[in-house]
Amino acid sequence: MMKKLLILIVIIALAGGGWYGWTKYNAKSPHGKGPMGMQRPGGAPGGARGGNQMPSENDELPPGTPDAEGNIARSTKVKRDNIELTVSTTGKITANTTVEIKSKASGTITKLPYDISDHVTSGDLLCELDPVDELRNVRLKNVALESAKARVSQQEINLKIQELNLETQTSSTHAALAASEVKFADTVDKLARARALFQKQLLSKEDLSAAENEMAQTSNSLQQAIIDVRELETQPHQLELKRQDVKLAKASVLQSEVDLENAQQALSDTKIYAPSDGVITERTVQIGQIIASGVSNVGGGTVIMTIADVSHLYVDASVDEADIGKVKVGQNVTITTDAYIGKQFTGKISRVAAKGTNSNNVVTFAVRIEVDNAGNGLLRPEMTANIEIEADRRQNVLTLPNEAIQMYRGQNFVDLKGKNDTPTSVTIVTGLTDGLKTEVVSGLEDGQEVLYPAALYSKWSKTQGGNFAQSMGRAAAMSRRR
Repeated sequence: MMKKLLILIVIIALAGGGWYGWTKYNAKSPHGKGPMGMQRPGGAPGGARGGNQMPSENDELPPGTPDAEGNIARSTKVKRDNIELTVSTTGKITANTTVEIKSKASGTITKLPYDISDHVTSGDLLCELDPVDELRNVRLKNVALESAKARVSQQEINLKIQELNLETQTSSTHAALAASEVKFADTVDKLARARALFQKQLLSKEDLSAAENEMAQTSNSLQQAIIDVRELETQPHQLELKRQDVKLAKASVLQSEVDLENAQQALSDTKIYAPSDGVITERTVQIGQIIASGVSNVGGGTVIMTIADVSHLYVDASVDEADIGKVKVGQNVTITTDAYIGKQFTGKISRVAAKGTNSNNVVTFAVRIEVDNAGNGLLRPEMTANIEIEADRRQNVLTLPNEAIQMYRGQNFVDLKGKNDTPTSVTIVTGLTDGLKTEVVSGLEDGQEVLYPAALYSKWSKTQGGNFAQSMGRAAAMSRRR
């Protein structure tokens, strides 16, 4: 019974000592706040990632309570350093261009000198098809062209003959008309004299009839000559038709020439050349295989091989919408791959998508990064790349570890180490943070010593007998986290 009573007395004494230390400490809290009015969260200010987070405003602990891990006393000094804010993501390495090689012609492959991973230069022969059918077609088109040229010559000769005939016919017809007119006039005079003589009974009836018959014949001849002259007026139209025949024949020659050019092009298309420098990343055919034309085939034709231009390499990555505001064209990028452990490559952002992509309610933005020096010949398309985008940088600025910076009612402050390790709370203005350390814009000087929150709690517990309060604080923290 006495043993239980002694234990109870010890517990009451410890509780009283803890309460006394607690109230004494809070009387010295920053901004003049009393007990339960002070919050001392650690970790990164302003929502920065990284650091050991202490309780927030929604999870207050009494001042002087150590963290759940029971951290021992620590302090740090303000020092000048560089801070780099990075955005991390992953992406895929892509070539500058990737070209599928197809043939315009169809046929059987007879030559295929290159294979996967071979480097090719623009103009190199990549594939050759059997040209037998195309050679035969070229000969046929040559024959058709010569025949068309012969028809042009024939039509031109016919036109020339027609022109000469018209010239001769025109002369003879006009001459015949003139002769008919003279003869008709002479016959008219003869008939008049015959009729006069017949009236005087100096000419017989038979002679008068003969004169009249001659007159009729001469008149008919004159009428025919007139008709012949009029018919000459239609001859220019006949000549024009002949000229059109010549034009049609010449057009046929042009068509035959085009047909021959097409046949020659088809023959040329049996040889497929590299359109640019690059590396063969895929080959899908073999010698002896029949391939379909990529032009005339409905299905798009047969892919012979794929060539990638690796003179420029890019990384296509996606950045979360929460970080895209930090990403801009021209920013430096560090690239690493699983293939080359410990080796870093560099690049710059060359493009940031103006529109995001929503996948399962997660919005990301496409970012393209151009790799410097094309990856020194080591990187290859389709490799997975780990990306560190240098979003911001501060050089030679005052810095503190995030754990040393605390927050009270939206303001950042630190506990400066004074005489006899007495803490003095100082409000500071912070800048850039990388998740581990933070830029101090104002409020501190280089070399000043700052206490970590855990150091303050540990010192109080040793000098004020606050072991009971520490135990109660850890229990409260664990209870609230559960």
